[in-house]
Amino acid sequence: MARSPISSSTTASTAAPMSSSLLQKMPRRKTDRAHVLDKKKHLSRLNVKEAGKILLKRGEGMLEKQFRMSCVGCDLLVCYRSAEDLDLAPFIYVVDGALSSVAAETNPQDAPVPPCISQLDGGLVQVAIEVEDRAQRSAITRVNADDVRVTVAAPAARGEANNELLEFMGKVLGLRLSQMTLQRGWNNKSKLLVVEDLSARQVYEKLLEAVQP
Repeated sequence: MARSPISSSTTASTAAPMSSSLLQKMPRRKTDRAHVLDKKKHLSRLNVKEAGKILLKRGEGMLEKQFRMSCVGCDLLVCYRSAEDLDLAPFIYVVDGALSSVAAETNPQDAPVPPCISQLDGGLVQVAIEVEDRAQRSAITRVNADDVRVTVAAPAARGEANNELLEFMGKVLGLRLSQMTLQRGWNNKSKLLVVEDLSARQVYEKLLEAVQP
């Protein structure tokens, strides 16, 4: 593998502020929503190591090579590039949600609550959720800056997916159905859930504990 000119003095947790500020200003790939970073400007802020090459099928007859890099401290996937030689790769693609995951894995106390979980007046907490219905199981698959990704083992028809989502989230958060309200998104995949009797930090920590990639 090519030598990686990455600063050894930075740590994975220092990347956390980037996920909520700098990363949100960066363009995204259409294929996997990864953030596109100029390697020369931003790579030195990530303490990552080589993690091997994989080949992905993106479409009929279309293959994509990814040369991956993971966190030095916890081995979680952080980013990838398209060229094996790092010097020849103009861009680094940071996996959607990776920096928040790394910060939480390496130092949970320092990981900021992502913008998708917000504290409201009256002690309420709002959670932005992106739902995939008709899945094999109900599970939380990712918590990133934009939303909480949840799969539900029920079809969208007749509100079955919404009912399954509320029951599942109640189990994850330790709440009764009466303590949760689906404020928006009854008829689409992007939803807003409002919960009672928990802080934004408590909600975040409970969701992280339940993540099953």
